[in-house]
Amino acid sequence: MPMKQQFTPHQNASVPLAAMKGDKTVSQIASLHQVHPTQIRQWEKIAKEGLQSIFADKRKREDKEKDDLIEELYKIIGQRDTELAWLKKKLHLDS
Repeated sequence: MPMKQQFTPHQNASVPLAAMKGDKTVSQIASLHQVHPTQIRQWEKIAKEGLQSIFADKRKREDKEKDDLIEELYKIIGQRDTELAWLKKKLHLDS
């Protein structure tokens, strides 16, 4: 069984860029870079999706990350409060 071919990050970037240029057909690019045409189409799709995230508003992404962190922290605090109340009940400690 042949070994799975490993591609460098440079290949992963340059091959789909060549496909997006449209100067050559996918078959020509596949032959030139010794990559299966299906792989080129997958890389091209990934590259196009990745470009959208590069140009996305970073502030919105950072705000969402902060909101997610705050939500997770509130969840942990609520869980700790519940655990503390349970322990107080079990040890008969009333505050």
